[in-house]
Amino acid sequence: MSPRRSDCGPAVRRLIQDGLAHHQAGRLEQARRLYARALEREPANAEALYLRGCLLLQTGRREAGIQDLTRAVTLNPNNPGAFYNLGAALAEQGRLDEAIARYLDALRLKPDYPQALSNLGIALQEQGQLDEAVARYEEALRFAPDFPQALNNLGTALAAQGRLEEAVARYEEALRLKPDYPQALSNLGVALKAQGKLDQAVARFEQALRLTPEYPDALSNYGDALAAQGRFDEAVARCREALRLAPGHAGALGNCGNALAAQGRLDEAADCHRKALTLRPHDPDALYNLGNTLTEQGRLDEAEDCYRKALELRPNHPDARANLGIALTVAGRLDEARQAFEAAVALAPRRGAFHRMLADTGRIAPESAQARRMEELLSDADALPEADRMQLHYALGAVYADGGQPKRSFGHLLAGSRLKRSRIDYDEAATLAMFDRIRSVFTADFLAAAPGPGQACGLPVFIVGMPRSGTTLVEQVLASHPEVFGAGELLDLPRLADALEPAAGGVAFPEAAAALPRREWERFGAAYIGGLREKAPSAARVVDKLPDNFLRIGLIRLALPEARIVHVRRDPVDTCLSCFSKLFSDELPYTYDLAELGRFYRAYEGLMEHWRRVLPPGAMIEVRYEDLVSDLEGQARLLLAHCGLAWDERCLEFHRSRRLVRTASAAQVRKPLYATSVGRWRAFGDLARPLLDALKA
Repeated sequence: MSPRRSDCGPAVRRLIQDGLAHHQAGRLEQARRLYARALEREPANAEALYLRGCLLLQTGRREAGIQDLTRAVTLNPNNPGAFYNLGAALAEQGRLDEAIARYLDALRLKPDYPQALSNLGIALQEQGQLDEAVARYEEALRFAPDFPQALNNLGTALAAQGRLEEAVARYEEALRLKPDYPQALSNLGVALKAQGKLDQAVARFEQALRLTPEYPDALSNYGDALAAQGRFDEAVARCREALRLAPGHAGALGNCGNALAAQGRLDEAADCHRKALTLRPHDPDALYNLGNTLTEQGRLDEAEDCYRKALELRPNHPDARANLGIALTVAGRLDEARQAFEAAVALAPRRGAFHRMLADTGRIAPESAQARRMEELLSDADALPEADRMQLHYALGAVYADGGQPKRSFGHLLAGSRLKRSRIDYDEAATLAMFDRIRSVFTADFLAAAPGPGQACGLPVFIVGMPRSGTTLVEQVLASHPEVFGAGELLDLPRLADALEPAAGGVAFPEAAAALPRREWERFGAAYIGGLREKAPSAARVVDKLPDNFLRIGLIRLALPEARIVHVRRDPVDTCLSCFSKLFSDELPYTYDLAELGRFYRAYEGLMEHWRRVLPPGAMIEVRYEDLVSDLEGQARLLLAHCGLAWDERCLEFHRSRRLVRTASAAQVRKPLYATSVGRWRAFGDLARPLLDALKA
C-alpha cells in the first residue's frame, strides 16, 4: 500500500517507481541507488524510506532497514505494510514487545491483514502466550483460509499446547495447499515423533530434506527422531551436518547432546549443551537438556540448579518439572520429588508419563481424585495418543497394586504392555540363540586355556541377575560400606564388548572372544579399570550393577579375573511379574509379553547354570533376595566377605544412605527392608497363566 503524499514531485515519483520496478525484478542494487537518489532530493519521503527499508532488510542490513522503516512510519503513520515490516525486523532481533506493538499498529489500520495476524501469533508464541497465539492464527485463517504459513504456525502452537492431533491436521492441511513446503513437513515430523509415530516422522524429515537438502532445522529434527529409534550414530551425524551448515544452531546442539548422552558419552553431551547455552544463555530448553545430562553424571546439585533456572524462565515447562522430580528421586528427596511430579501433572494433565512418575512414588490411593483423573483420561482413549494411554495404564497398574487390588492392577498392566509391545521390534529367536552361542564359546576348557589374565585387579564388583531381582538392594547394602562406591548400571562393559569386533577381525561377540590375543584382553581390562578409577579414585571396591552383565561373565573372567561377581536370585514368578509391572526407561523388549518374558527367564536360568559349572570355585557368590529380606545381617556379612571387606554396621542402615540411585528401585531402597513383595504373584491367580506355562515349558 503506497503512502498518501501531496508533496512528491514528478521526478522523485519516477525515481521511486523505477526503483520499485528494479526491486520487483530482483535487481536490488539498481533499486537501492534509485531509492537513494529519491531520498537525496526528498529526505523526508516516507514511501522511499519504506521501500528502501524493506530492501535493506532483504539484503541483511537489519539495523539500517529498521532505521528507515521507523522514520517512514513516523512520517506516514497510515501505512500498515511499513508497520508490518518493521515488526518483522524487530522480531528477528528478539525485540518482541516492540514487534507486537508494530503488528498491532498494522492491524489497527488494516484489521483483515492475515500476514500481520500470523506474525503477531508467532511473536506471542515466542513469549509463551500460546492461547493468544492460537487465536491470532485462527483469525488470520478466517480472512485467508488458504494461507499455508498460518496453518503451519497454528500447528506449532497447538503442538506446544500438547494438542498433537489438531497440530498434525493443520500441518497436513498446509501441505495439501503447498506440497513442497519443507517447514511444514519438518514440523509435521516433530508432531508425529511426539506421538510416538517414529517411522512416519522419519519419513517426513526425509521428504523435507529431499526438497531442501541443506535445511538445518530438518536435519536437527531428523537427528532427534533417529535417536528416538535408537539409531544414535546416525542421529549424531545428522545433527553435526546441521551444525556444519549453521554452527550457531542451538537446537541441533541440543539434539546432538541428547543423542550423545543416550550413548553414555556424557562429557561430549554436556559440552554440546553448554555451547547451546553460550548461544542462548536464557534458553530454558538448553538448561533443561544440560540438567538431564548432569543428572546422568550424578552432578545433582548442578542439575537441580539448571532445572530451577529453566523454570524461572518458563514456569510452565512440564518436562523440567518432571525431570527435576527424577533428579530429586535419585538424590533420595522423595517428598520434594512428589511435589515436582504433581506440578508437572498440573501443567500437562494429559501427559501420561507424568501421571506414571507420580504413581511410582507409591502415594496415590485407588479412591483418590488423582486416580479418578487417570481413569477419566483413559475413558476418552480415542482423544489420547497411544503413548499417553500406555503410560496411564502403567500408572494405574501401580496405583491398584499399592492399594491392594491386584486383579484390577493386572488388567491395566496387560493393556499397557500390549501397547508397549506393539511399539517394539523384538527378535526373540535371535535373543535366545545368543544364550546358546555364549555357552558354546565360553566352555570350561576355553576359560581354562584362554590367554588371559587381563588386568589382575580386585577393584570391580559385578552384581548380575534379572532386572527386579534385588540387584539394587544388594548394591545399596554394599555401597553403604565406606570403602565401596556404588556406580550403578554402567554401560562400560557392553561398550567394550561391542568394541572387540575390529580387534577380532570383524567377528562379533561372543565369537570374538575366541579370536582375541592376550594383549587385547589386557587392553580390555585396563580400559574398564581406568573408567572405574575416574569415577571413584579412592574406593577399594566399585560396584557395577548392570543386571544383564550375566551375559558377559565369560568376558569378566578373561579380562578381569580378580573381579568379584554377585549373582542375585529371586523367585522366578515374582521376578518376572515385577519386570512386567514396570515401564523401563531402558529397552528391555522381552518384558512386555508374559510368554516371552517366561522364555527369556528360562534362557537366563540355563546360562547361569552354565556359569556355575564352568567358573572356578569362589569366583561368584549367589544371594537370594528372600534370604536377604529374612536375614539381612547374615547375607550382608557373606557379601562383604566375598568382596574382601571388613564388617561395617552401616550396611544394615542402607536405606539411610544418601548415595544416588537411578534405577526403577530408587524409591524402594530409601525404605527399611520389607517382605511384602515376596510371593506377591499369587494374588494374580490365572491372570499370570501365560507366564507360568512358559516358565514350566
